[in-house]
Amino acid sequence: MIINDKLQQFIWTHKEDDVRQLALQASRYPGIDITYALTQIAGWQKMREKNPSWANCPTIIYPPHLPLEQCSSEQTALYKRHVIQQQASVTDDFADLTGGFGIDCSCISTLFQHSTYVERQESLCELATHNFQVLGLPIRVKNDTSQSFLAKESHYNWLFLDPARRDAHGGKTIAIGDCEPNVCDLEATLVNKADHVMVKLSPMLDVDLAGKQLKHISEAHIISVDNECKELLLILSKAVTTDLEHMPFHCVNIKKGEVQTFTFCKAEEQQTPYHLAQQIRRYLYEPNASIQKAGAYRCLAKRYDLQKLHANSHLYTSDKVVVDFPGRMFEVEATCGFGKKELKSMLTGIGQANLTVRNFPAAVAELRKRLHLADGGPIYLFATTLAPQQKILVKCKHLQ
Repeated sequence: MIINDKLQQFIWTHKEDDVRQLALQASRYPGIDITYALTQIAGWQKMREKNPSWANCPTIIYPPHLPLEQCSSEQTALYKRHVIQQQASVTDDFADLTGGFGIDCSCISTLFQHSTYVERQESLCELATHNFQVLGLPIRVKNDTSQSFLAKESHYNWLFLDPARRDAHGGKTIAIGDCEPNVCDLEATLVNKADHVMVKLSPMLDVDLAGKQLKHISEAHIISVDNECKELLLILSKAVTTDLEHMPFHCVNIKKGEVQTFTFCKAEEQQTPYHLAQQIRRYLYEPNASIQKAGAYRCLAKRYDLQKLHANSHLYTSDKVVVDFPGRMFEVEATCGFGKKELKSMLTGIGQANLTVRNFPAAVAELRKRLHLADGGPIYLFATTLAPQQKILVKCKHLQ
């Protein structure tokens, strides 16, 4: 864990260099532990984008590749902190039962008087001890498993878990029961040992399935960053019995530091009527990834006074622009059917476009080939279906 000044200077001097090229030039740097230096440089380059606050600290020590891949981004860690802050007090106690690289623990710990980092890998505990010290964070570090630690502890106000989503062969897993620790098996102990428990799960997990497996979910948070689903957070509490129909779903998209949230419940979605558009109007809307993951389609249309294109298209339209819509917004420039003459008229002179298909009987790659379009450029095309089962192509200009 001790890095001499020469090695530290080498790492910081070469932190933006190509790691592969440095590896090939290892013989040029006698006296430098090049393997260790390359790990640190690669780690810094990863954290520069993912967690800039840590990357700005030159004495942070980075682990090998996998813990960096699995750790939260600074943006999602700050969102977790925000959720917990609504109910936490500085006199409360907190423990992260699956510490990993420590991003979530370090961010959340600032809310609490006492915080504990628990990690089963001794090497990560050594890193955490060093990194928390250089960051000035008084976090207790325990080398232990979640199960063993809980058996020896009495009570915490908040517990956090991010179960490992890798099997014994290194393959990715999604189901709660395939992760380590298995939150389904551990749930009763968790809610008995804490007032609140936050569990981070794969964004690919079916939330309804999670609701059937866990008995004490009070709310769910689906987090996207730049419209890409990153995390599913579940809040557990012993005082609550899972009620998927009425518990709040918070659909979150973080873009350029701004947090956009749409909250609904399944009962509201099922009971909300909506209007179908008979034609495309001036503006077109596509919900963000978190809303699509949660299935908040009907109540989205009602709250923003929009018309759905089709029951299954999940695109919306309006005559007046809705500036705070939680998703992508477009101004419609033209529409056409899929007859040869119509397509030729619309696409003449267009060699590339951003193509999206929604409720349409062809994949993007297939349709792009058929229309002879390269990817990219300022033009956006949506292939979709209107309520009367009419297949249409919509040409748009992206607003935001």
